[in-house]
Amino acid sequence: MANRTIQMEVIKQIKLLNGLGYGKKAIARELGLSRNTVKSYLAEDSPVVRVKKTGRQESMFEFFPYCKEELGRKGVTRQILWGEYRSKNPDGYSYGHFCEYLQQWLSNADVSLHIEQQPGDKMYVDFTGSRLSVVDASTGEIIPVEVFVSVLGYSGLTYVRACLSQQKEDFLACIVHALDYYGGVPKVLVPDNLKSAVDKANRYEATINRDLLDLGNHYGMAILPARSRKPRDKAWVERMVQIVYTRIFAPLRNQVFTSLKALNDAILELLEVHNSKPLQQRKESRAELFQAHEKALMLPLPQDAYELKQYLYVKVMKNSHVQLHQDRHYYSVPFRHIGQKVKIVFTATHIGVYLNAERIAYHLRDAAPHKYTTVKEHLPSSHQFVSEWNPDKFILWAERIHPEVKAYITGVLANKSYPEQTYRSCVGILSFEKKAGRDRLIAACRRACSYGVYNYKVIEQIINNKLDRADYRQEEKDMPLHDNLRGPGYYK
Repeated sequence: MANRTIQMEVIKQIKLLNGLGYGKKAIARELGLSRNTVKSYLAEDSPVVRVKKTGRQESMFEFFPYCKEELGRKGVTRQILWGEYRSKNPDGYSYGHFCEYLQQWLSNADVSLHIEQQPGDKMYVDFTGSRLSVVDASTGEIIPVEVFVSVLGYSGLTYVRACLSQQKEDFLACIVHALDYYGGVPKVLVPDNLKSAVDKANRYEATINRDLLDLGNHYGMAILPARSRKPRDKAWVERMVQIVYTRIFAPLRNQVFTSLKALNDAILELLEVHNSKPLQQRKESRAELFQAHEKALMLPLPQDAYELKQYLYVKVMKNSHVQLHQDRHYYSVPFRHIGQKVKIVFTATHIGVYLNAERIAYHLRDAAPHKYTTVKEHLPSSHQFVSEWNPDKFILWAERIHPEVKAYITGVLANKSYPEQTYRSCVGILSFEKKAGRDRLIAACRRACSYGVYNYKVIEQIINNKLDRADYRQEEKDMPLHDNLRGPGYYK
């Protein structure tokens, strides 16, 4: 772990789990880290560094999980294991005491402990093994859909939702919908070891998916995946899946749905009946238990729902913008970062630009291609004028000079398809008011209008060749006709 950079999402989970009372060893096991790594990150936030307890008994009990695995191998005896133990711990226990403690430990190792669920503590999630289906109304194709199940550990309040797949996007969206249904956030989320939740399943050190960690951090919720091949860890949701088959799947088995929304609406109706039904040997229903004892202890939902993030590394361009390649749209960044490599973190609704884990720009996402989203303060003072370019600005500017200039600029704006090129043409044309004078610019615009040509180049040629001073009507009247005569089409 010494050479591995710990992601920000993992550090936040360490702090969340520590705040919930989990020890360093448990946190290390759940997040796939070493105990020393967890200890070092917790020490950074705490002025008190706890001294690790040492002793013969602790070192012996740490050796017992190894003993349990080795005793299943042919020819391995307690005597051999005790010898290995004493080679590592010369001052360790005698063989008799070692065997006595080992027997007690083995007797308790496989005991199924009843865990008393606390209100607002855990939320278990999983997908059912069987699937429902929708029918494509245009083709008649039957499309199988996955069914997501969520249950709160204390009240048993259940949420069920159909989705197209078990992929990460659908899985995270289902969790968000479940939290919205509950109207609050539990302290811990317990998913199964499916690929959308865990990148690498392991009995001791599961590697949790980065986006799931990000979702947990967004809601202030710790993520503790169930251990691989340990059904007891998710017994609550496993039992609920069986109930869902009876109370959701069976009533819907003969109905045909032509959309996912119609199917989920039908599921929601049956779900309300399920959550309102009194529990066995109790008078209360799951909904009543939730309202009376659990809802008040859940964390409040954040103001904004979680959105799946995507990441992109780009270099800040010389115009103080970065490009989001998916949309071909440009967003401004403070000009002092020109030339630096930055990270764009974007969702369906917004984008953030980060440098060294610090956000340097934030924008609402705009999918319009070849457009610019610009914050004026991001640009150097000499460029802020350019950031205010728009058609109205140039039309008003031209109108202050003369109506004929306004008419010509309106034609330029109408004929160009790429805005930045159009605006540059307008600036070039209007700048002739200072370079050549107001009267010459008006005359040049009048002459160019007669050609039906609207661009900077024709105005430049008219003024440079002093054609604005000639009477183009008389020229056309006196001009002899021959093959070398240039007509208005020459300027187009």
